[in-house]
Formats: sequence, C-alpha cells, structure tokens
Amino acid sequence: MRDQGVDEARFIAAYRAEIATQAERSASLPVRSIFFGGGTPSLMSPHAVADLIDAVRATWPFANDVEITLEANPTSVEAERFRGYREAGVNRVSLGVQALNDRDLKALGRLHSAAEARDALAIARDTFDRVSLDLIYARMGQSVPAWRAELGEALALGLSHLSLYQLTIEEGTPFEHLHRAGKLVVPDEDIASDLYALTQEMTAAAGMPAYEISNHAAVEQASRHNLLYWRYGAYAGIGPGAHGRLPITRGVGASRDDAQTTLRLATQTLRHPESWLAQVEREGHGLEAMHAVGPREAAEEMLLMGMRLHAGFDLARLEAITGYAVAAHAIDDLVDLALIERSGATLIASAQGRLVLNRLVEALANALEPVNGAAAPAL
Repeated sequence: MRDQGVDEARFIAAYRAEIATQAERSASLPVRSIFFGGGTPSLMSPHAVADLIDAVRATWPFANDVEITLEANPTSVEAERFRGYREAGVNRVSLGVQALNDRDLKALGRLHSAAEARDALAIARDTFDRVSLDLIYARMGQSVPAWRAELGEALALGLSHLSLYQLTIEEGTPFEHLHRAGKLVVPDEDIASDLYALTQEMTAAAGMPAYEISNHAAVEQASRHNLLYWRYGAYAGIGPGAHGRLPITRGVGASRDDAQTTLRLATQTLRHPESWLAQVEREGHGLEAMHAVGPREAAEEMLLMGMRLHAGFDLARLEAITGYAVAAHAIDDLVDLALIERSGATLIASAQGRLVLNRLVEALANALEPVNGAAAPAL
C-alpha cells in the first residue's frame, strides 16, 4: 500500500473495523497464526503491519508461539523494510519467486527478474529465521534435467520451507489466458509425472520431505497457518478478497433453527480493494457473502483439505466433528486400487493416489453417510 497513491490510514482503520465485526460473529479462540497474503502485502509499511498485529492482539487471545507470516514479491523487497517487518512482529516470510530464470519468469507474467529474486532471498535469509520459497514447475518446455538443476539451487539455499506447485491451467486465471494465446504450453502428462517424482526424491534426500501435496519442510518447520486450513481449523478472513471459516457459539451468526447443525460460518469479502473499503466504511465489514456450513458440507471440506496431508486423514475426527463417515466399502475399493492406505482410523493417499487426488477426494466425498442415519456434530 506504500507509494501507490493509497491512503494507508483509511485502510488500516477499515481493517480494524472488519476485525472487530468478525470477532462479534465468532467464538473467541486463541490466535495461533496470522498470514499477510494475497496481492502485495510487502507494499505495506512496517507501521501498518505492526498496527494490524496490535489490532488482532487486542481482539483475540494470542497463543504463546504465534506464527506471523508475510508474503512478499521479490520486486518489493528492501532490507530496511524487512527489518521493520521483523520489529513489527513478523517472524516468517514467504517469497513468491516462481522461477529462477528470466525466460520462464517472463512466460509466467512475473515482473521481477531472477537476479532480483536471488537478492530478495539473500535479504530474507539475513533478516528472518524462517523463510519459505515458492516455485512453479512443469513449466513451458521444462525438462527433467533443467528442473533438477533449478530445484537443486533452491535446496542449496538451506531454507526451512519450500512450496513447489505443479503448473496447472485453471479457468479464469492469467495462466489460462496465456495458454489460450499459445504463450504458455505445459509439458505432457508423462514429463509432468517425472518432474513430480523427481521433486519428491530430491526434497526427501535434502531433509525436506513433503508434508502436504505441494509443500516441503525441514523438521518442525511446516507452515502452521496452512496446516490450520488442511486440518479444518477455524480462521477469520480479513481484507479484500479474503475467505474465512469462523468458529461459532451456538446461536451466534446462525438462526435458532440451524444453530445446532452449523459448524462454521463461511465468509467471503469483496475482492476489489476500493469497493471493500467503501463498504467497510458504510457497514463495518466488507462481506460479499456469508453462509452457515452444515455437517455434510463440513465433511466434504474436511476431506478436500485433509487428504492433501502426507500424514493422512483422521476418520475418527471427521465423525466426531461432522457426524458423517465414509462408507467402508468405498474405502476398501480404493485400498484395493492402491490409491489409499489405511492405518486404523487414518487414511493416507498413496503415491499413485496423490497423482489423481481430486478424483480420489471426489470418490470419498460421494461415499459420505450420516452415522446412525443422522448427523450429530460436536460443536
């Protein structure tokens, strides 16, 4: 928000207002992580970051070891500003590098150069104990030897966390527009599969195995914030384009009739910053949509997120929280197909299953059934 003709003070006031409004709608749970993400949070001044952390601290109780992450683009990294973020309370930084060569950065539509990315990484490592790097692979024309060299360079940096995403073309994204224009061509499935296998092999050998389908970390360095999503924790989404799953107290934010079956309040705020700001100043919040998440939807969301974890998915927790279970015959069928492994109440996607994870989750979700004929969630 700095040096962009933006009234930072207005936005800080709006963030504070939305924090207060969302707190009124939700049960009070300890804050275990804060994530400044989406857009360009590293354009915010350290003063603004400190102010927002203070606002959260004044609203919800803080756990003793709160993880506070800030996403940064390499073009907006300055040593002085990073020191300011650290003093404000940020203790983890995530850099959206995406590629370590200029040709691919240009193809991906990124504005920074490979040299800027390396400089930003050096500054981050000198400033923070915990640094994460984002890279995209299975890029246009990328060969297995080329990815081996690039990933090897990233691993040699000695970072605590890597987010390694396989390039996919999703509808409505900039990548789709580039793909349609013939400017972004992804490797065929066989090469993409080889690149994925190489990624798992090299990260495991470097002591940074995958703990989630696209995330790799050294011992005890997994992103606590992202683990909260994948384990179906509750979180508040504050600011333009934010999604949230608010914890509720019975009857708070839900009607008398659905208070017994609402597990979360799903929230979504307006995406456009100026529209969000105007609505917050009028109404105290920037919400575009909010709905009660019932047991069946919660069960589907738990499967979608939880099956991404390499540690596996806890069926007992699914039943305890939502009152739903996955039919035993569906699990047996997927075990027979070698797509999942079962250890007691834990389901784990196999290496083969992770390659078709979306279809695997869909099969499990289609097999959901209420326990004893009726969902009985534990709120």
